[in-house]
Amino acid sequence: MSGIPWDATTVTSRGGGCYTATIGEEWVLALAPQGGVVAAIAARAMAAELHTEEGVRQALRSTHGVFVTPVPAGEVVVDVEVLRRGRSISQARATVRGAGSATGYTALAVFGTARPGFEFTEAAYPEVPDPDAQPSFRDPLPPEAGPVERDLMPFWERIIEGRPAIGHPFWDPTPRTAARSANWFRFDHQPVGADGRLDPYALFVLADVMPNAVFERIGPTERRWFAPSADLTVHLFGSASPGWILADYRAHLAGDGYASVEANLWDPRGADGPELVAYATQQMFFTPFD
Repeated sequence: MSGIPWDATTVTSRGGGCYTATIGEEWVLALAPQGGVVAAIAARAMAAELHTEEGVRQALRSTHGVFVTPVPAGEVVVDVEVLRRGRSISQARATVRGAGSATGYTALAVFGTARPGFEFTEAAYPEVPDPDAQPSFRDPLPPEAGPVERDLMPFWERIIEGRPAIGHPFWDPTPRTAARSANWFRFDHQPVGADGRLDPYALFVLADVMPNAVFERIGPTERRWFAPSADLTVHLFGSASPGWILADYRAHLAGDGYASVEANLWDPRGADGPELVAYATQQMFFTPFD
């Protein structure tokens, strides 16, 4: 549908493995569009190029990308190369870049059909409050937050709504002992496919919100920090039902101005209970806003 922010991931073929897409200004976080939507554009273009030939459609299973230079808002170019088109597993590479730029976000991806194997979920769904009972991150701050300058970006006002599940408010001075946070997220305009399920690539956007786990451990600081992504790896396990998704983040190590974080994304409305729909890891680096 025209005018919906998720239209940013719509890619148009220009032939020869070249695609274009348009990222709206509403996706910009601080300096550049949110990394998750850039990764989704790369995935969409790789899938389109891989499936230009007739045959069985292969679902995206895994992608790993690095943010070489910022990808700007506006029209972007996606260069796609199919590395191998197999009968059950295929691999591709894509670079999303601004027009006239040689670099941007480069990703490798694995696509594959379902195959025989084993089934289990080792990760455990955490005990969390129901999202409807939690305050929205869009709500006015309480008096205890103090005189905080608050400038909600369009991304948080018109694309993603968030509510707390695990962790402390950013102003809470309580001593912290764990680098873990969890949030409920949902899209204002649900990117739902013809099957009535959430577009799997939408999970990239929810995966790329990992700095919360670091700041949960650190607590309030005098300076405001921004944590751009150095890379992003996402494993997709299936599609989710529309609505709230629980994003559970854990930071494993921070040092030298970098941090390593992982994310589990859960659909609480799975057929047999909460279902793990994606896993992600990321290295980020820190820079003060000033």
